[in-house]
Amino acid sequence: MAASLSALAACAGRGAGNGAGNLASSGADPLRDEADACLDGLAGVGGLEAMLAAVKVHFAAGYVRAAAALAVPAVSPQERTAQEMAVTAEVACVLTVSERSAAAFLADSVILTTRLPLTLSALRAGGISWQHARIICDETSGLDPVAAAALEAHFLDPEAPFAARGCPAGQLVPGRFRAKARSWRERHHPVSLEARHRKAVTDRRLEFVPDRDGMAWLSCRARPNPGP
Repeated sequence: MAASLSALAACAGRGAGNGAGNLASSGADPLRDEADACLDGLAGVGGLEAMLAAVKVHFAAGYVRAAAALAVPAVSPQERTAQEMAVTAEVACVLTVSERSAAAFLADSVILTTRLPLTLSALRAGGISWQHARIICDETSGLDPVAAAALEAHFLDPEAPFAARGCPAGQLVPGRFRAKARSWRERHHPVSLEARHRKAVTDRRLEFVPDRDGMAWLSCRARPNPGP
């Protein structure tokens, strides 16, 4: 991360036009160099954001483990739920986010540190963004450990058998990467689509989220073409 910060500082210096005099004397275009420096700086910031996200994941997962070790063993499902809610509330307060966002972040952090080592390593190196890491968490949900490892190896390990070709995962826009990851998941899932669909039907739900100006969002998870 120190090297990334040094490179970012150099980009900031170029972006501020500090080298304009030398560039002008050499016949180069100082404005073009400033524009390139700003783009390089944005790319560097993106990498640093990914590295910092990995650090947040490390601390979040560590807090979950420590809180579980400190807690009195739960004697009922209700008590276990209360303990989990307390952990979520603490993290939400520290990060100044909603408890729903904190719960999702904690869940992803635990998954990354326990099931997806390649994804966490790529995030630490700045090779993928936090959005890409979340997509891998989503698309490996419900997969057994072997299948989950195969999915992340396909996209993140260039030496893996049948590794993904073309643009690296971290250079794909998140929407495109999700489509590719989901396509691979559907083609290699160990459970048939029919069996998964029958289970998914039991998980259908309707969500209501209040919004500003007296409005609200209503979302539904259901079959796209419900039968009679």
